[in-house]
Amino acid sequence: MAFYRQKFKSELTTGFGTNSGTGRFYRKDGSANVERRGVPLLNRFSWFHTMLSMPSWKFWTYLIGFYAGINLLFAFVYYCIGVEHLNGTQGGSALRQFVDAFFFSAQTYTTVGYGHVSPSGLLTSCVAAFESFLGVMTLALASGIFFGRFSMPRAYLRFSSVALLSPYKGGQALMFRMVPEKNNQLTDAEVKLTLAMQVPDGTRKKNEFYSLEVEFSRINTLVLNWTVVHAITEDSPLHGLSLVELRDMQAELLVFVRAYDEVFANSVVARTSYTADEFVPDARFQPMYHAQDGTTILHIDKLDDYEPEPHPRHLSGGEVRGRG
Repeated sequence: MAFYRQKFKSELTTGFGTNSGTGRFYRKDGSANVERRGVPLLNRFSWFHTMLSMPSWKFWTYLIGFYAGINLLFAFVYYCIGVEHLNGTQGGSALRQFVDAFFFSAQTYTTVGYGHVSPSGLLTSCVAAFESFLGVMTLALASGIFFGRFSMPRAYLRFSSVALLSPYKGGQALMFRMVPEKNNQLTDAEVKLTLAMQVPDGTRKKNEFYSLEVEFSRINTLVLNWTVVHAITEDSPLHGLSLVELRDMQAELLVFVRAYDEVFANSVVARTSYTADEFVPDARFQPMYHAQDGTTILHIDKLDDYEPEPHPRHLSGGEVRGRG
């Protein structure tokens, strides 16, 4: 590995230190594989960023769960005070009384106030007044977060789950592909690849990062799939390494994509990574689109479709060779 330290210049601007660790640097969804410690749990997160970036199903689960939980809490308070202080309730069993208290709480919290049930007595009225104030504040906050999620620029790019080692111009190339999964218009798309490896440094190991050249680092518009190709030549840090060696060095391909969204009039970014275990040798991607009645049909579900190379240039797990 001394050869690599001498011939290739390691990048120092990746944001990751040289001290070796375990695990990948970026998860498949592009989030950093970092867990912060040393501060209280609630201080480790920016709740605004967390609520904006979490998956939709989780956002709605939290939102509905909070709404149900806060109303259950106030319903319990009203029940403990006594539902006889809620004018318009029908009484009956304990369950029926709690249900009446719950729906009164929901009407008060959302400031709907149908008028069928109203508070009676100072304590019940004070609780209802506080709940309506709390409802106005939290519903306004939830509406702001919902609008932020709806209006936040996103790349909406989907990456192939694996990267392939495919025949390329008489040699080999490492390639993966991406595709816009929605109808957003992306222009001036640019990609940057960084190879991370753990290399020996005396009695320990350290992280080193190498920039990888690609066939096309920028394209004018991204409307179909884009296959990013890094040719493994003698000038590539991958030249001469086997998949076994790459796995031993915990090699990881870091992918950074930046594009301009015409509708939002703003730049959007996307990230992902591929570990050496996600490199597939001697394979090539299958086409994702075809023409039909003058229209190009793009099959998003074929993003991961590949086929074995019928005439492999090296054995699986063998040397990753380039041209020349």
